[in-house]
Amino acid sequence: MHRLERLLRPRSIAVFGGVQAAAVVRESLKMGFAGEIWPVHPSKDAVEGVRAYRSAAELPGAPDAAFVGVNRHLTLDIVRQLRERGAGGAVCFAAGFLETGDYDAEGPQLQQGLLEAAGSMPIIGPNCYGLINYADGALLWPDQHGGTRLQEGIRGVAIVTQSSNIAINMTMQKRGLPVAYVMTAGNQAQTGLSEMALGLVEDGRVSALGLHIEGFDSIIGFERLAARARELGKPVVAMKVGRSEQARAATISHTASLAGSDAAAEAFLRRLGIARVDTIPSFLEALKLLHTVGPLPGYRLSSMSCSGGEASIMADSADGRSVYFPKLVDEHHARVKEALGPLVAVANPLDYHTFIWNNEPAMTAAFTAMASGGFDLNMLVIDFPRGDRCSDAEWFPTLRAFEAALRSNAAKGAIVASMPENLPEQYCADLIAHGIAPLYGIPEAMNAAEAAGFVGEAWSRKPADPVAARGWEAETAARHEPDEAEAKALLAAHGLSVPRGRRVADVHEAAVAAEALGFPVALKALGLAHKSEQGAVKLGLADRQAVHAAAERLAGLGTGLYVERMVMDGVAELIVGVTRDPLFGPVMTLGSGGVLVELLKDSATLLLPATKVEVEAALRGLKLFPLLDGYRGRPKGDLDAALEMILGIASFVAAHTERIEELDINPLIVGREGQGAWVADALLVMNGDSSCPKS
Repeated sequence: MHRLERLLRPRSIAVFGGVQAAAVVRESLKMGFAGEIWPVHPSKDAVEGVRAYRSAAELPGAPDAAFVGVNRHLTLDIVRQLRERGAGGAVCFAAGFLETGDYDAEGPQLQQGLLEAAGSMPIIGPNCYGLINYADGALLWPDQHGGTRLQEGIRGVAIVTQSSNIAINMTMQKRGLPVAYVMTAGNQAQTGLSEMALGLVEDGRVSALGLHIEGFDSIIGFERLAARARELGKPVVAMKVGRSEQARAATISHTASLAGSDAAAEAFLRRLGIARVDTIPSFLEALKLLHTVGPLPGYRLSSMSCSGGEASIMADSADGRSVYFPKLVDEHHARVKEALGPLVAVANPLDYHTFIWNNEPAMTAAFTAMASGGFDLNMLVIDFPRGDRCSDAEWFPTLRAFEAALRSNAAKGAIVASMPENLPEQYCADLIAHGIAPLYGIPEAMNAAEAAGFVGEAWSRKPADPVAARGWEAETAARHEPDEAEAKALLAAHGLSVPRGRRVADVHEAAVAAEALGFPVALKALGLAHKSEQGAVKLGLADRQAVHAAAERLAGLGTGLYVERMVMDGVAELIVGVTRDPLFGPVMTLGSGGVLVELLKDSATLLLPATKVEVEAALRGLKLFPLLDGYRGRPKGDLDAALEMILGIASFVAAHTERIEELDINPLIVGREGQGAWVADALLVMNGDSSCPKS
């Protein structure tokens, strides 16, 4: 039994408090909860017509679940009494605990007291509305809501959110999304969002899971949740807030400015196979699509509408996305053409025109021909007329024709209303029952298809290893920054390709070293983070005189000089960096390198450890990748060497996990095929004393 089993699916509910407690009793009765309801009030004999008890000690048994709607001080006493009675768990409604921060010194003390009072008994919150179980009609919920009881034999989605108000708003949706559970997390004093979600996903009546995430309570908990959801075949969609927050402060590397905590969160969700969306409408539509048809095997879409304008809008809406409308192959094109006749231009998206409108056999033939193309999702764009002023009788032959086409091709399908108000909610349940997802809004439909395609693609691969966050606690020790010569020596000792170089003391030594290394060379001032911006690097020095002149100009800028053999004939420049995220551990950023790295912002983020497949996929997703792939006849880059170097950098970080704060390889110069990849510049920040680790 899951730890939250009794709380989530109770057969008896105890309710403590005044106005909010009365609402819990009222809503549970209204929803038809079949179990026992035990109000507790110090003076009332009944609450909403249900007999009341004076204290937890007087209850006829140990309640499976309790709603505690009293002030924060009394909450501790009641939670302690419930634990002593053997209750299955409690929702703590009161605010004024740790979430008050520095504004209330008593809050953190009360939160600690709440944890001690609860002991091993599960508690949700505090500072949360609690739980709505639409499958059993059990509401630990102190307010109105817009949902309905889930019918017997029908599944629904479960939604967990860190905002009670967002949860209420979601229950008010008129999009036909069947909901089994809504749950709020509050400040997660004891039970985190991932554990709540894991308890919900175990219910056979739950088809898919939606998470509104402000912060991750537990990396291990989310990994466990994702693994179990995948095992049960229940896709997860997340709306993670925080894209706009500033990148972490007090960093000196380009990598840190590119990564930021949101990039790490994005990488974490992607690694777990959890689809991410940005808006509440897209969140609900993605859940609806996944509830109805499940994950998609890919991103290939078809679209049918009786309007060229709608076909154009559909095509434009897919532009720049992972979902797309593939061109019809000749044989498929011929089948559709035969069904529609000579006056219709056949394409994907398809405008099937109005010639066959309200002719159900003709529409069935045309839709069947179009849906025979093996698409991952077939879309029918259809807006219903206003019911108060118009008749929609002619729209139902279209729906029946679409259903028949999907059934005969064993295909997945969705209807798409361009405007949400043009698809009546009362039609959705029947559509879903026939395996057709009713989607509201064209952009939202595309977001939903992308989410479903992402989950299908993620589930087709082997699950990722756990991230290396364990043991990656933040250090308070002083930071140490080895200069470039030291950093490159460490990297070279780990087996990474570093150009031959030499630290020199003065102008004369620089010239001598350059001749020994072989021209052309680069000359750099050591001890500076961003040399190019400070004019502290001179490249392409072709003879002794050039080195001598450059050394005179750089003398005194840093802590010394470094002469290095130039890497010639590079095809592309990458940045490969790692930052130390306090939650996710080592976060690797790959992107377009060089002096314009922050301007271009062409980057991808990976959590470590990362596989070669993951690294290559990240590289191929960069705007820069065509340069590595021989853009417009240019020489191809040494992709294998680049991958080997990136994995080697990850290995170097793993070998020094406890010491490395930041690592910036910028640029990593990728040569032509067979010529390797080289660390041209390296910035390393470490914690602890100034001694360098041994490789």
